[in-house]
Amino acid sequence: MARRLHMNNLITIGSVAILVGTEILGATLAAAYAVGSLLEFERDLIYGLLGLALLGGLWLIWKFLKLANKVEPIFED
Repeated sequence: MARRLHMNNLITIGSVAILVGTEILGATLAAAYAVGSLLEFERDLIYGLLGLALLGGLWLIWKFLKLANKVEPIFED
């Protein structure tokens, strides 16, 4: 059974992924750095906090893209 690719939906989701992904990663990394600096954490602890924020941001992007694919499916069955 061949699945048909919706090129318009693929372009839309790809564009939104770049736009929203940048915003999410920027916000999570900025918040982690701000919290670490305000609480005067050591440099290594701030880097660890940034790593956790990066993983959290990537998880949020993944969840967003899964939901976007439900609204604008890339493949048609």
